[in-house]
Amino acid sequence: MTRGDGYAEQAASAYERAAAARERAANAEEAALRHDAWALEPGQALHTEMAAALRKSAGCHRSSAELQEAFARRMTRWAQGHGAVRPRFMTGVAEACGTRSAALTLVDSGNSQLAVAASNEPARAAQELEFILGEGPTRDAVTHRGPVLASGSVIEERWPCYGPALIALGIREVAAVPLDTSLRRLGALAVFDPRPGLIGTRAFAEVVEALTRLVLLDPDADPDLYGGTDHRDVVQQAAGMVSVHVDCRVDDALALIKARAFTLAMPLESLARSIVSGDLKLTPEGPS
Repeated sequence: MTRGDGYAEQAASAYERAAAARERAANAEEAALRHDAWALEPGQALHTEMAAALRKSAGCHRSSAELQEAFARRMTRWAQGHGAVRPRFMTGVAEACGTRSAALTLVDSGNSQLAVAASNEPARAAQELEFILGEGPTRDAVTHRGPVLASGSVIEERWPCYGPALIALGIREVAAVPLDTSLRRLGALAVFDPRPGLIGTRAFAEVVEALTRLVLLDPDADPDLYGGTDHRDVVQQAAGMVSVHVDCRVDDALALIKARAFTLAMPLESLARSIVSGDLKLTPEGPS
């Protein structure tokens, strides 16, 4: 059983992006070799730096190609009827980091979560906890514009609310790094239970660079990650409805929804859908 042309088209698009990235990597490597030769001439040390920068760019393009190819292979098989769960682009990102759980979070100018793309349900649940509780590794990585790494008891000590809840998901270590440029703060990549020694490696740096430059900012990029990014539209719709119902600001309504979801141990989106459908009404005193 095939699943329609749309999914095959997504796979084809990913393969096209991968091919373009491979070509750019090859061009960068060729240019680096030319600068290597020029650097041998007297007074041309600048070419050594140029060669290094070009090889870094080539690595970034190769990483992007590998991520696109990994998604394309999975989507091709799924479009042909193999497997029950639709492939996620972030699954390949997680695998490149030696784990099953990774999440990319996009933020606004105030560092509040705008959208999230996750490789699996534990990663999605971890990012929902950050969204609800307002603390966690992604928030710290974005705020301080630097890497965050915590494991074991440090998780609970660093984030008194988020930490115990994360541990309850079975996660024992988390690493997060910001995704930004000199002009723009995009968000962060969080990796849960990564392989030992991942942070600081060249391979991880290339994945982060590929996500920042090519997956999100390239003119041919797909920031929606082939439909895998959740913009929390239903949550925002529910917040608008609650703000009207209880006569408060939308931000306050959103805070109320988050608090109820956490108190009821209910997925945020499920609670929001109940509000939008009219099955549940929220007041400051509680649901009705």
